[in-house]
Amino acid sequence: MKIIIAPDKFKGSLSAQDVCDAVEKGIKKFDSTIETIKHPLADGGEGTLDILQNYFKLETISVLVKNPLFKYIAANYNVSSDTAFIEMSSASGLQLLEKHQQNCYYTSTIGTGQLILDALEKGFKNIVLFIGGSATNDAGIGMATALGYEFYNTKNELITPIGKELINITKIKKENILFDLTNINFTVVCDVKNPLYGKNGAAFAYGSQKGASAEEIEMLDLGLLNFSKQVKNHFGKSVNTIEGAGAGAAGGLGAGAVCFLNANIKSGIDFMIEQTKFKKHLNSKIDLIITGEGSVDKQTLEGKVIKGISVIATQNNIPFSIISGVIKDKELVQENLNPSSIHAILDLGVTIEDATQNASSHVTNIAHNLIQAIKKTV
Repeated sequence: MKIIIAPDKFKGSLSAQDVCDAVEKGIKKFDSTIETIKHPLADGGEGTLDILQNYFKLETISVLVKNPLFKYIAANYNVSSDTAFIEMSSASGLQLLEKHQQNCYYTSTIGTGQLILDALEKGFKNIVLFIGGSATNDAGIGMATALGYEFYNTKNELITPIGKELINITKIKKENILFDLTNINFTVVCDVKNPLYGKNGAAFAYGSQKGASAEEIEMLDLGLLNFSKQVKNHFGKSVNTIEGAGAGAAGGLGAGAVCFLNANIKSGIDFMIEQTKFKKHLNSKIDLIITGEGSVDKQTLEGKVIKGISVIATQNNIPFSIISGVIKDKELVQENLNPSSIHAILDLGVTIEDATQNASSHVTNIAHNLIQAIKKTV
């Protein structure tokens, strides 16, 4: 029997590699002769570079940049040959701020732009930008400002590049951009497909998670609408929706990257499956794929690791099972993805504290029982 173990991380408790190890331990505990292939994955959000480190030799570069509230911090990005891999969360991520500081009405992606600028100054022609885990809702105007774009209000004053000011933009100038970006290949990797504005847009979908009040979310949404109009007027580009991808990802940075960087947007899991050469494992007979993530819910259907694995498993007629920390929309996931089985730590009747602190042992036991149940039916 040959099993591929290909999970995402369990946020707050286990890395993707930790999950792989725990699942393998449970499988081997039942039958040490079962062949396992551990292939940790990510969906393009925070932590993606940690996964890529498993497959590429990456060098780390540290840069002094401004965080979402314009305070200087050290942020890292990684490089390999002629490509720079940048996680926007390292400069503009929600995890960089204390709870009381989090409010995307006042935050900026300027630090992400500074990381991009540093990579350009070092001569990198290919830049891959991962845009998960943002603290922002500025449609990328902070990033663009760091690269030399200028945004003005009705008084012809330069605005501060934060979400609150999107509604005040009346003019965008690109005469002073610091690099000829037409010669740079930008790829943006994201894990959501939200439009830029509207009830499913960046502000309404994620604003409250980033600290904005209901009133501020309304204003942010109007700001994103105005931004879209100004982009259309100045550049002739329509960025509210981007086919197959998320204009509203990372508080509108998806749209901003298309507008200001002429970037191509790719699904995070599709990018990771391609880059890590996951499909090479399918050259031999695979009996089962075990995947998972910390929380399985309706968002899982939109382009997370489990969704990507389900597509490959279905196309290749391979059964797959899901192991998670918690399952919130089990019937919806079962109906849409059709896994052989779904398992969650919290279904064991343990507390959240126990599930988090002892996640590894719980996953091992679930994997053991899963294989035991499969063997009984064979």
